Amino acid sequence: MPHDDPDHPHSLLPPDPALRVKALETILTQKGLIDPAALDVIIDTYENKIGPRNGAHVVARAWRDPAFKTALLEDATAVVSEMGYYGRQGEHMVAVENTADVHNMVVCTLCSCYPWPLLGIPPGWYKSDAYRARAVREPRAVLADFGVALPEDTAVRVWDSTAEVRYLVIPERPAGSDGMDEAALMDLVTRDSMIGTGLALPVGRSAP
Repeated sequence: MPHDDPDHPHSLLPPDPALRVKALETILTQKGLIDPAALDVIIDTYENKIGPRNGAHVVARAWRDPAFKTALLEDATAVVSEMGYYGRQGEHMVAVENTADVHNMVVCTLCSCYPWPLLGIPPGWYKSDAYRARAVREPRAVLADFGVALPEDTAVRVWDSTAEVRYLVIPERPAGSDGMDEAALMDLVTRDSMIGTGLALPVGRSAP
């Protein structure tokens, strides 16, 4: 399996990395070298703003440009690389499109492979044992937990991200968004909608 590869980035992590990170954070805080509140702001920025904006740029362009979307679905790696969104954790990309008939959702069942150049830092729930197990076993129930209710005749397709390939979900374009420019469309694209655990925001709302 790719996750057993000694060169896989996750193999470099020490046992219980979350505990080690927390211990290091505690020591640095006690020494007055970092401000936990400032650290939370930085993490939130990279998790929810900077990273996902790259993916939102790709999605918004796909919504506006049919030729671009066709190229993206055929070879996402080449297309996003040309846009400057490439690097470690995002070398091999596949784009999948949500439609009225099919809803795509991404999981990494063995660890937490994630397209960092497009979506930033993976959220904690994406790495959790519960999500990794339930997304495959009961995807509709997981979607319901995220507040996503799909029509019964919409199929749910779950993609397992690996060290070899990572996925970007192109969410359905919201109704009433015809004529919106790229920047406005980007505001409708959320991180979760590009993982498949959410939908694009309706017109009139924007990502926080």
